[in-house]
Amino acid sequence: MYDITPLKSIDFGATGMAAILQNACFVLSTVSGTCFMDRSFGWEPPVDETSESAKSILSAEIVEVLESNIPGLTVESIDFEENILNGHIYPKVKVVIEDVAEI
Repeated sequence: MYDITPLKSIDFGATGMAAILQNACFVLSTVSGTCFMDRSFGWEPPVDETSESAKSILSAEIVEVLESNIPGLTVESIDFEENILNGHIYPKVKVVIEDVAEI
C-alpha cells in the first residue's frame, strides 16, 4: 500500500513503481481543463461547498479519476488535511498497485 498526495516535483528519470506513483500524484494534482490536449483529464475541485460536502464530492471524483487513468491502481482510502484559514483541502490517498510486471 502506498500513500500519494498531489505532485510537488517531477523526477524525469523515474521508472517502474516510482513512475506509476508519480503519475498517480500528477493525476491527483491536475485540475480538469488545464491539460491542453485533453481538457477532460484531471478532476474538478468543488467550489463554495462546505468542508464535509467537499470531502464527499472529492472522494468520489478522486477514486474515479485515479482508477480510470492509472491501470492496475486501486484506491483503498482517502483522508483529507484541511487548512481552515485559507479554505484548502489536501487529499492523502492510500492506493494499492498490482505487480508492475503485469501492467
